[in-house]
Amino acid sequence: MHGFYLASEAAQLDCGRTLAERLRGQSGLVFLRGDLGVGKTTLVRGLLRGLGYPGAVRSPSYTLIEPYEIGGQQIYHLDLYRLGDAEELEYLGLRDLLDGEALLLVEWPERGAGVLPCPDLIIDLEHAPPGRQLRWLAQGDWASLLRNPPLWSGKFATSIG
Repeated sequence: MHGFYLASEAAQLDCGRTLAERLRGQSGLVFLRGDLGVGKTTLVRGLLRGLGYPGAVRSPSYTLIEPYEIGGQQIYHLDLYRLGDAEELEYLGLRDLLDGEALLLVEWPERGAGVLPCPDLIIDLEHAPPGRQLRWLAQGDWASLLRNPPLWSGKFATSIG
């Protein structure tokens, strides 16, 4: 995994905006992992802003899914924290979302274990007061999408790998 330190909420938003530069028009599956309050939704908010979404970005903690359409790109932000059983994802229409040309951003993906396929990108966030430590791993075609040229190279402090 690669990673770096994000000193503030503003840096998390900027990190999301930077990621948006590569994910514009992409479909795929992104896992966002980390403890409660670590800033997973903040990162998503930055990404959506970077794609040009002007509206409010709400955490899907209670709705489980928040849909967005930005410039013809379908994006679904899922929060599986309150999911009772991974099989509930079938009732939420996960298969249809995965079969389409959408970008899925999934918080608490471990709650969907056994149902969710392997992601294209894994982002781990950890509390590292006063900021956050971010680690990421891109797989398949996304590995070259995010590495060539390096996406976050030199933009954020303290590279860790």
